[in-house]
Amino acid sequence: MVSENVTTKIATFAGGCFWCTEADFEKLPGVVKVISGYTGGHKENPSYEEVSSGTTGHIEAFQVYYDPKKITYDELLNYFWRHIDPTDAGGQFVDRGAQYRSVIFYQNEEEKRLAEESKEKLGKSGRFRKQIVTEILPFKKFYDAEDYHQDYNKKHSFKYKFYRNRSGRDKYLKEVWGKEMENKNESPQKKHTKLDDTTLRKILTPLQYEVTQKEGTEPPFQNEYWDNKREGIYVDIVSGEPLFSSLDKYDSGTGWPSFTKPLEPDNIVEREDRKLFSKRIETRSKQGDSHLGHVFNDGPPPTGLRYCMNSAALRFIPKEDLEKEGYGEYLKLFKK
Repeated sequence: MVSENVTTKIATFAGGCFWCTEADFEKLPGVVKVISGYTGGHKENPSYEEVSSGTTGHIEAFQVYYDPKKITYDELLNYFWRHIDPTDAGGQFVDRGAQYRSVIFYQNEEEKRLAEESKEKLGKSGRFRKQIVTEILPFKKFYDAEDYHQDYNKKHSFKYKFYRNRSGRDKYLKEVWGKEMENKNESPQKKHTKLDDTTLRKILTPLQYEVTQKEGTEPPFQNEYWDNKREGIYVDIVSGEPLFSSLDKYDSGTGWPSFTKPLEPDNIVEREDRKLFSKRIETRSKQGDSHLGHVFNDGPPPTGLRYCMNSAALRFIPKEDLEKEGYGEYLKLFKK
């Protein structure tokens, strides 16, 4: 743990998935940085896998480095309540288990007093019908989470948004707080926009750019995934949105990766294509707007469809890397 300096203080909280809580607190003016990590348990230097298993006693937590001249500890507490479910003792939203419960960790008697007063005030507000169960515990030691968890919302913006939308967090908070969620201290969120052409040309290979942006077609039998037999999922090369699973992949004999159905149908956009003097159905990714390939009605059961894709439009994530890459929710598909 990095020690606070003369002008910066540190507050430690736990509110479920630290990708979300870190992203929320980074919006506050006066907050210098937010670090995701683990605290409250008995295992030294725990890993993400160990903590998520629930065997270490640790909780997914985060530390807020803030300038007390610009924002107070009490203001951080008020903001904290508006970004968790303080009535849930069994976790937070879609993440279940004691390792995801909400906690305020105090480092001195003043923080303890403010936290207890804030909790009592919330309980008497009539905002919640259920009891406020968020714990207030003494801070002991904090372990930074692995690098790939830090600033996850920035490094993997689509995957983060995809997880958050499905977690139920924002739906619940909106129902409870409504317009009061719009904290006066909060900076406006950046809106997601499609990458500009200059950026796309930098991050994509010439073939990937030609396929995804110019509706090109790669050669059959001479592409990365046409005969890939490993278990995992395929995501959009530009946006990272989940598209297909290896469980639905089959050998169509065409030389391109083929699937009987999408993993996430909502991430696939279909449109009519008459470029080759015949009617075909083009498939594109919803978020990235990447050209993926075409879908035909000559596939095997149970769908009778053949989603014929370009490898250059896809990125394959093997099942053993799903958790690390932020697609952990799909691991259950490959458990036998």
